[in-house]
Amino acid sequence: MKQMKLAVGGHSTAGIKPMNQDAFAAQIPSAHLVNRKGVVAAIADGVSVSEQSQVAAQTAVTQFVQDYYATNHAWSVAKSAASVISPLNHWFFSHNQRNEKSQAYVTTFTALVGKGRQAWYFHVGDSRLYRLRDGNLRALTRDHIQPFGGTESLSRALGIDSHLELDTKQFEMAEGDVYLLATDGLYNHLTEQSLCDQLGNARHCNLEQLSETLCQHAKQAGSDDNISTLIVRVDELPEAGLSEAKRLAMELAIPPVMEPGQKIDGLTIRHVLFSGTRSHVYVAENAQGQQFALKAPSAHFSDDLTYLEGFIKEEWIGKSLSHSNIMRMHARPEGSKFAYQLCEYLPGQNLRQWLVDNPKPSLNQVRDIIREAVKALRSLQRNDMIHRDIKPENIIIDVHGHVKLIDFGTVQAAGLEEHFGHEKNASPQGSADYIAPEYLLNQQASFQADLFSLAVVMYEMLAGQLPYKTGASRYQIPNDISVWRYRPLRTVRPDLPNWIDLALERATSPIVDNRPESFSEFLEDLNKPNPQLLDRHEAAPLIERDPVFFWKSLSGILALLCLTLLAKDFI
Repeated sequence: MKQMKLAVGGHSTAGIKPMNQDAFAAQIPSAHLVNRKGVVAAIADGVSVSEQSQVAAQTAVTQFVQDYYATNHAWSVAKSAASVISPLNHWFFSHNQRNEKSQAYVTTFTALVGKGRQAWYFHVGDSRLYRLRDGNLRALTRDHIQPFGGTESLSRALGIDSHLELDTKQFEMAEGDVYLLATDGLYNHLTEQSLCDQLGNARHCNLEQLSETLCQHAKQAGSDDNISTLIVRVDELPEAGLSEAKRLAMELAIPPVMEPGQKIDGLTIRHVLFSGTRSHVYVAENAQGQQFALKAPSAHFSDDLTYLEGFIKEEWIGKSLSHSNIMRMHARPEGSKFAYQLCEYLPGQNLRQWLVDNPKPSLNQVRDIIREAVKALRSLQRNDMIHRDIKPENIIIDVHGHVKLIDFGTVQAAGLEEHFGHEKNASPQGSADYIAPEYLLNQQASFQADLFSLAVVMYEMLAGQLPYKTGASRYQIPNDISVWRYRPLRTVRPDLPNWIDLALERATSPIVDNRPESFSEFLEDLNKPNPQLLDRHEAAPLIERDPVFFWKSLSGILALLCLTLLAKDFI
């Protein structure tokens, strides 16, 4: 089965200058990291007016490559790169604020990341990225330069400004592509036709030698600057649409239905927790006496590659998360030939059962549970993930009273889509009663979709019913948000403060921009009155502030008017 295979080679020389202020770095890691994070190549050119530019360039490329691979595997390439480049720029800029111009850390920076069939570049300054495809050479980046005193100077670079404006682009790679990262000491002295001719040999020669040849040609052409090149060749790419999850789904066997006492991969089945048409869940125990929840797919789905792929993805997501309020997913024993998930065993009850046992909980009880659930959702947000199926059945209250979020089958993870390949779902994900309107209306969703769902859950905990009665389902989707009409909480729980109702109305707004902009803001609204919400509520017409009182009052006035008219008829 084809995998992504890239070849890399580079060369850098001071040229006629006494010091080389260029730098480059690249890494082709182990197969595991190639699949999860990709292959990275970066080049930098320190500004010549600073004695420290060599340090800046070298630090930029080496730290980027090193720290990029240390970022969370669930993060997207863009999020991972930004989390490395932004701190680098901030550190350079802070250093420059305390030192003379001659000691400044300022450098151009251009990086290429290849992952799966996709590539990304991250660029600031005037080092360049070229692509040779089908005999045509094209510069993919643009130079950040501006006229200054009859010459040209950098308008953007690492270390110039506290706010870094970085050019970023994602694009499709093709087998046979050749990418060239180069500093101005090279491209200012070789024509694009010359570069094209030389790079045309990349398919059949050593890339280190080709890079050195390009640098020598630039020097012979009169380059009076440092000269650096880094060449990346695309030798092989995975098949389009065939993700790693599909490959694993085809290779792993579905375990047979098991009974207590049976063993699998050294684990002993102790109890059957659930047995259904889609999956079987057991309590399993290892040789050390540690218990797990073992979830295996049903044999009914042995030929359903889409279901099995989702099962594999769910395991990958679970293993990438580590938080006390999220169910932990353990790795299967090494060399296992079976498809199953090994989860943290959580004796207790789900929130649905808790609601049955606590039909009218106190506000403090509910807030405590929601606060713990928010911690789990914050962890997902930090990992570039959206749960997409927040509902009482997926929130566990364990025997110690701790809240745990479970079920990763619908989680949207940016890094996962890049790693496994993204396929659009035929229908919206999640439960229709709790799903955010933007999903049903096929709009872009963010963490605020999970916030919406959690707020609906909280409303249900307090009211015993849902805040909306849309009649919507994933197969009967409304045309617009007008069907989401909030039912005031105070109509069923008049004992609760009005500001709690306003907080939940805001968090469950069908309009994304009306919701809190962070989970912290949501919790703030739940802990004390929001003055803006109160002011807006008081300024609203009576029919909006208290529709029940409005209609009761109007009915009373009409009844009184009718009685008055009847009395006149009798006179």
